[in-house]
Amino acid sequence: MSSVYLKALSKTYPRRRGQAPIEVLRRLNFKIKDGEFLVLLGPSGCGKSTLLRLLAGLDSPTSGEILIGDRPVNLVRPAHRNVAMVFQSYALYPHLSVRDNLSFGLRRSQTRSLLQQLQDQCSRVTRQLPSSLHIRSDRERLIAERVEAVAEVLELGPLLNRLPKELSGGQKQRVALGRAMVRRPAVFLMDEPLSNLDAKLRNSTRTRIIELQRELGTTTIYVTHDQAEAMTMGHRIAVLNQGKLQQLGTPMELYNWPSNLFVAQFIGDPPMALLPVRVGPNSTLLLGDREIPVEGQMASFLSTLKGKPLTAGLRPEGWRLVPATSHSLSAEINHCETLGNEQVITCRLLKDNHLIQIRTQLDSAVHSGQILHLSPDPSGWRLFDKTGNIVTLPGQAVAPSLRPSKMP
Repeated sequence: MSSVYLKALSKTYPRRRGQAPIEVLRRLNFKIKDGEFLVLLGPSGCGKSTLLRLLAGLDSPTSGEILIGDRPVNLVRPAHRNVAMVFQSYALYPHLSVRDNLSFGLRRSQTRSLLQQLQDQCSRVTRQLPSSLHIRSDRERLIAERVEAVAEVLELGPLLNRLPKELSGGQKQRVALGRAMVRRPAVFLMDEPLSNLDAKLRNSTRTRIIELQRELGTTTIYVTHDQAEAMTMGHRIAVLNQGKLQQLGTPMELYNWPSNLFVAQFIGDPPMALLPVRVGPNSTLLLGDREIPVEGQMASFLSTLKGKPLTAGLRPEGWRLVPATSHSLSAEINHCETLGNEQVITCRLLKDNHLIQIRTQLDSAVHSGQILHLSPDPSGWRLFDKTGNIVTLPGQAVAPSLRPSKMP
């Protein structure tokens, strides 16, 4: 097992057909701990898969350095980096059985003499013959033992002699995982491995990957744009946008204390509601001419920001349905989504015309066009300055990321 360290890593594709060079990754600096499960999360085109290709050695960085353990690997060939990659498309060899797909990387992991290659080949050809006719090869025996062990863990034993075309999507995915596992690499790289599976199979395979990573303890870097995968699988999440690191932290750090507006809107489904406000008197926020109370540690800090324009964010579960009062916010329901044990209501604030989404229990009988009265959680507000960075309290630590702003 090994840690992975990215030092000022950048990747720029050169000018093509008169267009400007494309900066895909911009000076990434962070460390992935030994045995950690790190998820790379971001929208399409943010550089997630490119970063994985740089780590695997399938592409070269424009600048910066990659260290696996204490070893710089920028100039190390892919086969010698001791990493294994699971592709989105599985990338199984269609003419090889499951057994041979699993063992393919092992057979090419060491240089062999012509005599050794001939002995190994004869061992494979005669493995189905009676033992008296079987040509022995210690190397092939060790490969077979490792393949059998991985096949047992992934429940692939009955499938070892099948071709990929005879497998379901979930079975192909397990073979792709097994091919990476059988090499016992220092680092697993996974590029959206569940995107081709249906919802039920995706959930079960996700659980299996989590269990396997926990058992093996192998450093894993997992690329996805699916928030549910990121929040449930990763020890930490690195959020990328336009090639830049936006925030690095645990799932709950990113959810509760997003470092900027992009993370606030990208993490969470539904996303955080964002409202333009000014800091009013007596620890309040002014939404138009309506005062919104703030409680907790933020309240005492607001007196230093009086009159400043900010963006206030509140998660969907921070809104409560209440009877009409002078302090409640009125909103008209656009539509409701029932999600089994809860419902998500999309509504528009009547006075300021801002669209927000709230999460409520099913016992709230509501319908489109109905007028609601909302009370925001006074301790749940997150404030962002005019540059889009979170306003931090004195002495407060936010998950490592780009340095968030502190208001003067």
